[in-house]
Amino acid sequence: MLITIRSALFNLLFYLNTFVHSVAVVVTLVLPRRCVLNVAKSWARVSLWMLRPVCGIGVEWRGLEKIPSGPLIVACKHQSVWETFVLLTLFNEPAFIVKRELVWIPMFGWAMWKGRMIPVNRGAGSQALAEMTARANFELRWGQGRQIIIFPEGTRRPAGAEPKYKYGVAHLYAACGVSCLPIALNSGLFWPRRSFRRIPGTVILEVLDPIPPGLDKDEFFARLKNELETATERLVEEGRRELERNLSG
Repeated sequence: MLITIRSALFNLLFYLNTFVHSVAVVVTLVLPRRCVLNVAKSWARVSLWMLRPVCGIGVEWRGLEKIPSGPLIVACKHQSVWETFVLLTLFNEPAFIVKRELVWIPMFGWAMWKGRMIPVNRGAGSQALAEMTARANFELRWGQGRQIIIFPEGTRRPAGAEPKYKYGVAHLYAACGVSCLPIALNSGLFWPRRSFRRIPGTVILEVLDPIPPGLDKDEFFARLKNELETATERLVEEGRRELERNLSG
């Protein structure tokens, strides 16, 4: 019952925070892109901060010193809404690859458009892949050396679920010629997808070693899957042990 009450309170505050920052975005639409990005980062930091006192959810950061500067592809596991805003706080010039429908949302979508996020029409097949790659290359070369953030599975997967990687990340890596930074996490244990409940505990986010450019696409794809899944499996197991300790205590 306590978890339900705290979760409901957090959800109310989260959407209130989202609304307030969305209104602020409207004001900054006529300003340089950096202003919109700063509003988005503020929204992310406030949302992250609220999790500790309201829901009892903390964060353990691992490997942040491995994040290189400059243009980069970031390939992150996707288990929850949590990483969609937390990654904003880790990178200087993040550009998310997102499904096109998100750009149609009033205020929120305007911020994505102004922030030059990269929308993808999932129904367009190879054309969508070509457009995504072209936009990513533009942002890497001419967009102040941005960090292109992609979720290789395309959508959220429950913690511990069988992985379903899309080959688009390999095409992006081969076409862009920059390093790829894998990020593993266990956020889905504490902020489950399709659930309003927020479970007390410690989300672990671990930055793995960058994969250098120049590998064969198939070699890169296999390496990325292996390293991400090995680390994620370990983090999920750590999270489950913590949950068991909390329940037994």
